[in-house]
Amino acid sequence: MLLQQIALSAAQHEERAPLWAEPWVFGIAIFAILLVMMFVTLSYTNLGNRHTPVDEHADPHRQHPNKHDHGQGR
Repeated sequence: MLLQQIALSAAQHEERAPLWAEPWVFGIAIFAILLVMMFVTLSYTNLGNRHTPVDEHADPHRQHPNKHDHGQGR
């Protein structure tokens, strides 16, 4: 039954809905929006370098043991 509906709709020729711009305008607009979003994302890549890094102290009250602190907390 589905194949019959597809064949029937393919046999009838319907006009396409009118667009308010040429198809290439939509592609360029989407590309420009994605480009702006990429530059916004790239602007946050240097965020971690604003301050000097602080060494993490070994906390003896952690829930799981830190086996990689090399004796810094003792």
